[in-house]
Amino acid sequence: MSDPDKSENTAPPRISEFKLFLFALASAAVVANGYYIHPLVTPVAEEFGVSGATIGLVPAFNQIALALGILLLLPLGDRINNRKLVTIFVIGQFFAMLTMALSGSFMLFVTASSLLGFFTITPYLLPAYVTQRVRPGRIGHVTGIMTAGVTLGILVSRVGGGLLGHYFGWRSAFWVGVGSMALLVILLPLIMERRQDENPSGVEPPRYGELLRSLWPIMKSLPEVPLGGLMQALSFGLFLALWLAIGLHLPRNGYGVDTVGYLAIIAAINVLASPYAGKFADRIGAERARVYFSFLQLVGVFILPFAGQNLWLLVIAIIFNTLGGASIDVCSRTIMFSRAPEIRTRLMTIYVVIMFIGGGISSWLGTATYEFYGWGGISTMAIIYALSIMGLALWGLGFKKS
Repeated sequence: MSDPDKSENTAPPRISEFKLFLFALASAAVVANGYYIHPLVTPVAEEFGVSGATIGLVPAFNQIALALGILLLLPLGDRINNRKLVTIFVIGQFFAMLTMALSGSFMLFVTASSLLGFFTITPYLLPAYVTQRVRPGRIGHVTGIMTAGVTLGILVSRVGGGLLGHYFGWRSAFWVGVGSMALLVILLPLIMERRQDENPSGVEPPRYGELLRSLWPIMKSLPEVPLGGLMQALSFGLFLALWLAIGLHLPRNGYGVDTVGYLAIIAAINVLASPYAGKFADRIGAERARVYFSFLQLVGVFILPFAGQNLWLLVIAIIFNTLGGASIDVCSRTIMFSRAPEIRTRLMTIYVVIMFIGGGISSWLGTATYEFYGWGGISTMAIIYALSIMGLALWGLGFKKS
């Protein structure tokens, strides 16, 4: 007969739905900072006097710096109190956003954007923090809610960036980011635990160097984690390349930057689907669910060649691509978090570093492809990416846990 007291002590503490909602909103606010630039690439390029291909360096360096920050900083979450880390990272973002809002040269703007990316760790530390505090059967659902927060931040930043840029100038979007980071510096320490979780084994946590050296053995022992990261590198890269191309394409075809924001409002509807994607993954298996969602994304990109001059077709393509891409991310994270609970922060490190290397390369590649080959070029790039994702999803069925 089991000891009720023991069962109660070993059960993961429950995070209230209200706190989960706040953590998802915090992730949205933090991640939004890196994407205000997307609907504003045209006015920012005009003010600094640079080309469409050159302005693509801003999001590209931001994503690559984010990958570097994840690699060097996120593993600390397995050793240092997460509340302390999150506070430091948000303060770093505050100063980076302030510099972007005040910058008078393109070089300073790019440098501040890269610093911003380096400190954008919070949205990838919080999911590991939260999933350690729920039952295994709820990991997919909780991961879906946290992923919805990230997707919400990316999409709403386009709405806010586009509308603010249209009516108040592009710098106003970055001032909003400064204010939101100031608020989070106060809020997050209040809702996160003040002390590090107790270590039941009594073993001293690995030192920083050991944490970094352990990443490669983890990748070899859990190949489904780098596989998921590669899929997300392509999916997220497709997402970024498409939206950056839209930010260049629509103003050149007579639309204002606010139109990019309106499109993002429609795409933001997909945020509501992420928690359901997590439940679906919990029910049928995340590997199988990922194949279905990659097919949905593939349908969306096949619409793109016909959507260059048709906003309605573009809306449909965006919805399918965003829904499929965000749900693939939920499935991959659900697989990852179910494998080795004690090292979830390092698993997230591997996954997100691969993801943002792909995002950084694709950010520049998307703007350059559109600059030289137009809408047909970006559509072809998207189809190649989506076909690759589908192939990897089918391959990933072989890693399904028995």
